[in-house]
Amino acid sequence: MKLIFAGTPPFAAQALASLHEAGHEVALVLTQPDRPSGRGLKSESSAVKDYALKKGLPLEQPPTLKTPEILELIKKRQADVMVVAAYGLILPKAILQLPRFGCLNIHASLLPRWRGAAPIQRAILAGDTESGITIMQMDEGLDTGDMLLQKVLPITKEDTAGQLLEKLTLMGSQMIQEVLSKGLSTGIKQDNSQANYAAKILKEEALIDWKKPAIYIERQIRAFNPFPGAVTTLSGERIKIWRAHCETAHSTTPGSYQVTTNKQLQITCGENTLIIDELQRAGGRRLPTSQFLTGFNVSPEARFGT
Repeated sequence: MKLIFAGTPPFAAQALASLHEAGHEVALVLTQPDRPSGRGLKSESSAVKDYALKKGLPLEQPPTLKTPEILELIKKRQADVMVVAAYGLILPKAILQLPRFGCLNIHASLLPRWRGAAPIQRAILAGDTESGITIMQMDEGLDTGDMLLQKVLPITKEDTAGQLLEKLTLMGSQMIQEVLSKGLSTGIKQDNSQANYAAKILKEEALIDWKKPAIYIERQIRAFNPFPGAVTTLSGERIKIWRAHCETAHSTTPGSYQVTTNKQLQITCGENTLIIDELQRAGGRRLPTSQFLTGFNVSPEARFGT
């Protein structure tokens, strides 16, 4: 099948590679412009761009799809279908209607459960027990199109957002092949009453409030791993917590801590306590708690979150 592919991060690059290696004709690849990244703000290309250049695929990086020039470029390709995965730009109605079979989206949730930019993080944060991939026929709405194929993936109690993304990346790349190989058919309408908006993750959301229940904070830590990392403070120093697990004990004031006899760091929450497994001081390395405690010279009266 002759297709146009639009995507940006590794989640999308894996799908592009899968389609290209399966023998589909990739007539055009669209990805976002290079962005400054890192402390030095060095211009960095997307994973999709890297794959396209490596394989010699035709590539464009328009800052918007709303110009007559990009519309004409896509029209000239006369593609059967356009596949979209975590692209980051809105497709105008005129582009949605250009390919013979329209535009398909690889969405990392069980629609209509989580529509929007951060379905993986929102699913973990909400305590969902399952996620998955939905291949959707795109329309003008935000992830509102008919569903062509959907598969479920359980969310384990240990899954971070990064780990779940890795599993869903493989699933999505396989499912889009399945849809295209079987031929496109009429999809299933979404139940809009079941939809939730998965808003983009903001850094301030990662600040831990120790007055919340331990079970929520544990989900917060997993949802924001690897980005932006759940953050707390101790005696004015910022600390990121990467892994933790809940314990049913409860004592003293939220944010207070104790080092147990078996060298565990136990922090009191609004409900129950959290045992910290891995954390990181500003400018330091991620360390298991046992190593972190070696240089842990803070007053026992100090509290996390202060």
